[in-house]
Amino acid sequence: MGFSPRLEQLFAALRCLPGVGPKTSQRMAFHLLSRDRDGGRRLVEALAAALDGIGECRRCRMLAEAEVCGICADPARDDGLLCVVESPADVLAVEESGAYRGRYFVLLGRLSPLDGIGPDELGLPLLQQRLRDDGIKEVMLATSATVEGEATAAYIGSLAERCGLVATRIAHGVPIGGELEFVDSNTLFRAIAARRPLAGESG
Repeated sequence: MGFSPRLEQLFAALRCLPGVGPKTSQRMAFHLLSRDRDGGRRLVEALAAALDGIGECRRCRMLAEAEVCGICADPARDDGLLCVVESPADVLAVEESGAYRGRYFVLLGRLSPLDGIGPDELGLPLLQQRLRDDGIKEVMLATSATVEGEATAAYIGSLAERCGLVATRIAHGVPIGGELEFVDSNTLFRAIAARRPLAGESG
């Protein structure tokens, strides 16, 4: 069965979202057109407003409606600590942990030469300038535990060291409540490598 050109166009537009394939895009389109046209209009308005009104913070590359995001503008943050992450979603995850009060730099990706993503695409010239000029003492690398994420962390770690700064890497290990038999080998390897003495253990 063939669909109308406008419906096919809507399917194709929805497939730009991550994880949305042909069947999911069809379900979304049918839902909006059959059951929630008002929701669809609100979605269009909100998306248009976001695309027109949200850009990148000039200091950290976080999504922001102003030239500088709220975190960069907050005088209570620790200027000596910079957390480097891959995406705005990572900033939210770190913030929700409540364990961090420093500044951020958002790469908007990770090094991947095969995909044409190099240092310039990740804003590393801007990052290097901040490492030199912003009074940073420690760079905390919070990139993903993938091959590309590790390569990105190593590259930025070398930049930090050349600027005379401490470079640290967040630990990747077994989640709270996780059972070892269900943990993948890469995660378990990192958990073992990042092991530390038990609290209160002597000597």
